[in-house]
Amino acid sequence: MKVAIIGASGFIGHEILNEALNRGHEVTAIVRNPGKITVSNEKLTVKQADVTDANAVAAAVAGTDAVISAYKAVDTDTYVQATKATIAGLKQAGIKRFILVSGAASLEVAPGHLLLDSPHFPAEWKPIAEATRAGLLVLKQENDLDWTALSPAAMIEPGPRTGKFRLGGTTLVTDEAGHSKISVADYAVALIDELETPKHVKQQFTLAY
Repeated sequence: MKVAIIGASGFIGHEILNEALNRGHEVTAIVRNPGKITVSNEKLTVKQADVTDANAVAAAVAGTDAVISAYKAVDTDTYVQATKATIAGLKQAGIKRFILVSGAASLEVAPGHLLLDSPHFPAEWKPIAEATRAGLLVLKQENDLDWTALSPAAMIEPGPRTGKFRLGGTTLVTDEAGHSKISVADYAVALIDELETPKHVKQQFTLAY
């Protein structure tokens, strides 16, 4: 496939980039700083674009089959603006398939109770968590795109690519001890699996060990 990855130089984005290239996809990496892309591959094209600008997004993703956004959330206003501009850019470019790297905070830990609202949720993570949840809410109102949002486990960190994990829906996946973890590499595996074989169109889903 021809796939564009927004934020391909980031913590999660670069693993998605590597996974997509290793599976033979043609990738357009869309970043603010092209110098951060150090991968050399004949199937990789690097483009610089402002993803808060719908016209810039449309130009950058033109000709691809699908778009993945791993755009890093910092504050709610900017993230929502980028989400809306990305959606508009895809429509302008005539692309239907969109996969969003979302956050764990929007997952339920009990019916009607989000992880974000847990009393133990780290205060320093809240601004990013609130931003990603707001972006997800924008996407969930979208009917014209074949979108998917993949939320990681509560803890996503560097680690091995095992290809072994459990998938879930909108509820946080935990092990018997109550832990919820996934490596960035395995997150990328699940995301590219979804790209290749869509099973969660117009849905949010998650994963953990």
